[in-house]
Amino acid sequence: MRIAILDADLIGRKRHRFPNLACMKLSGYYKALGDEILLKTDYGGLDAFDRVFISKVFTDTPVPEAALKLSNVSYGGTGFFYDKAPALPEAVEHQMPDYHLYDGWVSAQLAAGKRPQEFSYYTDYSIGFLTRGCFRKCAFCVNQNYDRVLLHSPLSEFIDSSRKKLCLLDDNFFGCPDWKRLLTELQTTGRPFQFKQGLDERLLTDEKCAALFCSRYDGDYIFAFDNVDDAELIERKIQLARKYTNAVMKFYCFCGFDRTDRWDADFWRQDVLDLFTRIEILMRNHCLPYVMRFARYTESPYRGVYVSVARWCNQPSFFKKKSLREFAELNGVGSACYRYLRDFEQRFPKIAYFYDMKYK
Repeated sequence: MRIAILDADLIGRKRHRFPNLACMKLSGYYKALGDEILLKTDYGGLDAFDRVFISKVFTDTPVPEAALKLSNVSYGGTGFFYDKAPALPEAVEHQMPDYHLYDGWVSAQLAAGKRPQEFSYYTDYSIGFLTRGCFRKCAFCVNQNYDRVLLHSPLSEFIDSSRKKLCLLDDNFFGCPDWKRLLTELQTTGRPFQFKQGLDERLLTDEKCAALFCSRYDGDYIFAFDNVDDAELIERKIQLARKYTNAVMKFYCFCGFDRTDRWDADFWRQDVLDLFTRIEILMRNHCLPYVMRFARYTESPYRGVYVSVARWCNQPSFFKKKSLREFAELNGVGSACYRYLRDFEQRFPKIAYFYDMKYK
């Protein structure tokens, strides 16, 4: 059979730079059966293939409706079905990923003058899940179908001996009772590894810190600080971690999601204030925030504030050197950034404290 595989996020998001694991597993499975596989980077001519698979992770990635209606097309992923996404067949789910699926596309990007570093996840990393699931059941999360963390795949199922690094996509690694054995196995490979989805800071203990922070870790240690109600606990755990490392710790800061489902003016105002409170705690403890916005932030009267704060926080070179006010001034007094922040301060003068705080 001639099979086309489409990574919808690759096609529909200009800056997307991470391979789709389901696409690589599908490619590996059907190549092993002797089928001809093509990574297709557009939606034209799909009817020329015996089968077409389309996968996407992000809900706001556009996909033509006409493509989804073709009789030879199958599609899946959280981008289409969110927490109701059907699982891959077991034989595909536990297939060694085809790490060469993207080779032609990467080569074309490099030939066009792009930097090799942009494509390191395609060329340098083995990627997979050791565990799946989470017990937290956060309302905004796709992990609604689990009530605990389960073992998913042995490392041997997705590690490629030719690749020098490991990227784990586990949802809540430290929530797994078998975390210590798994972490030891990662360390034994001798390869740098990272947990791209972040780790649950609230679960840190002395034992976990001692094991994690002596690892050959790849990049920043990433955690999450999604709820201001966890502020006291998060700060205690940061201080615990500091007994074992002075390395950079980065925290995803999710915002723009109303857990009470009101979505009114009071929520939007308080959500911005809660975001600043979390940023201040992280700044004070020499940690870096990374602001992540729920899609409905665009409905907020303070949409521009969310954008401006994210631009400031998500560029450490600015965050470490400039206050938010200085960042806005650097953009220019005529800029949208300056105007959004000025207007918010005029409505809520006490926000000035957060505008002027600086990383020291």
